[in-house]
Amino acid sequence: MAIIDLVRWSPQGDRVIYAWRFPETNLTTYTQLIVQESQEAVLFSKGQIVGKFGPGKHTLSTENLPVLNRLYGIPFGGKNPFTAEVWFVNKVQTYSIDWSIDRMTIHDADYNTQLPLVASGQYGLKINDAEKFLVKVVGTRREFAQEDMTEQFRGEFSTKTKSTVLQYMLKHRIGFKQISAYLDTISEYLKNVMTPFWNDLGLDLTKFYVSTIEIDDSTEDGRRIKDAISRQSSMSITGHTWQQEQMFDTANNAIGGLGNGNGGLIGGLVAIGMMNGMGGNVGTGMMQPQYNQPTFGGGQGMGPAAGQQPDGQPQQVKMVYCSNCAKKYPNTMKFCPHCGDPYNPCPQCGTDNDIHAKRCVSCGAYLAGGASVCPHCGAPLAPGSTFCGNCGKPVAISSDVCSRCGAPLPPSVRFCPKCGQKR
Repeated sequence: MAIIDLVRWSPQGDRVIYAWRFPETNLTTYTQLIVQESQEAVLFSKGQIVGKFGPGKHTLSTENLPVLNRLYGIPFGGKNPFTAEVWFVNKVQTYSIDWSIDRMTIHDADYNTQLPLVASGQYGLKINDAEKFLVKVVGTRREFAQEDMTEQFRGEFSTKTKSTVLQYMLKHRIGFKQISAYLDTISEYLKNVMTPFWNDLGLDLTKFYVSTIEIDDSTEDGRRIKDAISRQSSMSITGHTWQQEQMFDTANNAIGGLGNGNGGLIGGLVAIGMMNGMGGNVGTGMMQPQYNQPTFGGGQGMGPAAGQQPDGQPQQVKMVYCSNCAKKYPNTMKFCPHCGDPYNPCPQCGTDNDIHAKRCVSCGAYLAGGASVCPHCGAPLAPGSTFCGNCGKPVAISSDVCSRCGAPLPPSVRFCPKCGQKR
């Protein structure tokens, strides 16, 4: 076999190679070894390390390798052959090793249910102990690249990362809604946990980043959960409930069946039934979802006008929208706290109306200023009523005012000059 006079390694291409073994083993004490910057060379002979060399040009003489005399009986001086494996170790710091972990299930603190999560990020490594790295990691391979590193430690790396992320979230009660704000803290925590693992292999963990923690949508369960979270966010923004959304969808489908001839009479009845279920009738159900949102509760200390009905019964505290500025406030207030407009409630549904309105803009009921009201309970009276339809008590209608439109009647007329109602 030919004797090798020069040993060197010049990496080619874009692959990240951590360790490379020189293909020939026939060396002499005159062989020149060239080690480039950011490299370290390690010589193995007869199963043991015979020498380590840093950057520079070296001669493999017995002066540099005195162990050769013990292993081979090579005298000092002269050109003497021997066999040895030369390993070059790349000590450049790598920054862009991608990592990811598959499904990890956690009982989320925000949604109070099991969430399937996935996480991903990057980390960087640097060889700090070439001898330990070659013995514990590389073994008998001819070269060891970055893909070999990630493949060899995928299982242990994934288990440690997954366990640490879940422990941190549970210990600090961090829910999925806030997890993005803690990525930097979790990254530092994970780096401290993973550092001893890599140090034991002769490597420094120079950085560790968690880039994303997301819902695992690779399965049907994960996709349903992700869709449910999206719908919940949408309903929170628009202010409607899940039940209302289902009724609207069913009603829309039934109405759509009327248009294409598939629904017929049954589809129309279903649509009307759905709308009636939303608010009592077709006209009011679509306009009143916001009044079914009780807040605050109580009304104590606000006086009869604020906390009680005219008949002394406790008034249910609800949120109403100002007819002037459209902002929300509780119906226990006499004036809008945002613009100062007086609260003019509908006696039927509580909607705030303009002070000059005759009928409620939501349910169409007569307002106190537009029609007669019962002096006993405040309920609106139908034109021509002699008894209140709410409390049953008799009511007196002035003969000087039209019972239908409320216009003043001169003493001599028998019919209302405005609407024709008989006096």
